[in-house]
Amino acid sequence: MHFVFSDKVVLLFDFWNVHSPAGMALSVLVVLLLAVLYESIKFGKAKLLHRALMNMSISTSQQLQTDQSSSSSESPPVSRPRLRWWLCHFGQSLIHVTQVVIGYFIMLTVMSYNTWIFLGVVLGSAVGYYLAYPCLSII
Repeated sequence: MHFVFSDKVVLLFDFWNVHSPAGMALSVLVVLLLAVLYESIKFGKAKLLHRALMNMSISTSQQLQTDQSSSSSESPPVSRPRLRWWLCHFGQSLIHVTQVVIGYFIMLTVMSYNTWIFLGVVLGSAVGYYLAYPCLSII
């Protein structure tokens, strides 16, 4: 197999059948935006994980302080931090599944061996990383 410069290609599904230069330009734009979305989800997942870990450590330290300061026999409910952790883990899992699906879509578009589509993926990945990278220092 080798890459070809062509304006005729079928991407992902039979209904995404490109036959013209305008259709190829639109398909490259869609794939580029898909790659930017992939990089954005990667950044969002890292930011969400960082926030979740910070919130867990803050709530755990606050719970330890209230346990030490209260001398009553009643104990605070233990299930609230576990429920919060479970919800956060569930949300992270959904985001991960979305990221994997988009990643496979991008991989399958590249496997069309169309050079224009490949360049759209590379450019979209570069633009997505360029836009998301400065935000990593904020978290």
